[in-house]
Amino acid sequence: MQVTRAGEYAVIGLLYLARQPAGRTVMIDEISDAERVPKSFLAKIFQSLARSGFVHSHRGAGGGFSLAKPPAEINLLQIFQCVEGEFALQKCVTVEPECVVSHERLTSCSLCAVFSEAQSRVNEVFARTTLEALLRTRQPAPLAVS
Repeated sequence: MQVTRAGEYAVIGLLYLARQPAGRTVMIDEISDAERVPKSFLAKIFQSLARSGFVHSHRGAGGGFSLAKPPAEINLLQIFQCVEGEFALQKCVTVEPECVVSHERLTSCSLCAVFSEAQSRVNEVFARTTLEALLRTRQPAPLAVS
């Protein structure tokens, strides 16, 4: 399991929107430039976020994107599931489980229980981590060491 660039860029883009004053819409170009994220990739990600109701897409002059929900109501698990689909440590903890070794072992495999517990804990951490929490704990950029 690994969070992809799409998941990472989705969080970065949503955090950028969350830092804006209420009612301000932001163009993809601005987010892309400010966060150094590829514009076309970010635009595709934001289409998914708009379809899932995380952002509003505003057309026309003064258009762009704005958050559709307060930052406290958007968590990492929701974001990752939106842009990456099912988020699983191993195939045996997916909606349609499949044992890596064999189908017969799926119900009796000791590893599946461990993967399931680990998946639950990962999901718990991502579900309780909201954009608002990330905004509060934002760390300053590390200082350059010469």
